[in-house]
Amino acid sequence: MTELQSALLLRRQLAELNKNPVEGFSAGLIDDNDLYRWEVLIIGPPDTLYEGGVFKAHLTFPKDYPLRPPKMKFITEIWHPNVDKNGDVCISILHEPGEDKYGYEKPEERWLPIHTVETIMISVISMLADPNGDSPANVDAAGLQLRNTALFPCTLPTYRWTSVVTSWQTLAGSGLR
Repeated sequence: MTELQSALLLRRQLAELNKNPVEGFSAGLIDDNDLYRWEVLIIGPPDTLYEGGVFKAHLTFPKDYPLRPPKMKFITEIWHPNVDKNGDVCISILHEPGEDKYGYEKPEERWLPIHTVETIMISVISMLADPNGDSPANVDAAGLQLRNTALFPCTLPTYRWTSVVTSWQTLAGSGLR
């Protein structure tokens, strides 16, 4: 795939998302002159620890997209087993194609060129609703979630999300920090 073909594909995907928005997120370019850097806003899924939150993230596409996956990084701080402390997202769909040298993922769970920004974002929203503790990027969050799912949301307010409205006001006054 040439860089021109990659850019045309990204332009089509962006136009499609603008024409037919998908519930749960919005996407646009960080810089109108760079099709390879996108900003997404993700609405925390209902009935999850992230409900009521608005999370900003960046997608950075390689020049040979869709042969290789983009990188995704949350800009809004988020406490999640599959997001490392720098905001980098760790889910199968964003891992390079091929065999997993650690044996956690099947090749068909990893990146495939048929994936689109929409399928990536649906996977990330699903990840927010159902974290994968088997191969965590944030071991502290995964450990807390596995040990006591009732305490897991109590750690969320300590991250002081500036662009996020959370539903944890009742927990903040409970003394659990």
